Amino acid sequence: MQIQINTDSNIEGREELATEFRIVVEDTLSRFSDHITRVEVHLSDENSDKGGSADKRCVMEARLKGPPPIAVTDQAATVGQAVDGAASKLKKAIESSLGRLRDH
Repeated sequence: MQIQINTDSNIEGREELATEFRIVVEDTLSRFSDHITRVEVHLSDENSDKGGSADKRCVMEARLKGPPPIAVTDQAATVGQAVDGAASKLKKAIESSLGRLRDH
């Protein structure tokens, strides 16, 4: 499973965060690693320097072997919370998608 982290120019400490978030994604989705070819993570700060609650956005897209890609979005007060939320949502979406395939 290949993991690609993309950030906008408003996210600080990109390299350190990328390493940390790769581990989060790997741990959360490890159960499905045989079914996933690539996960793309897009991080952004919606309000830039203005601040505000829930202004950090994480969009995650998993490319699966066979079924169409699955994408989820989460917004939170911090980038870490947004990544955790999106990873959890993606895990549930993949479980659901693969479960439907098994049922057919």
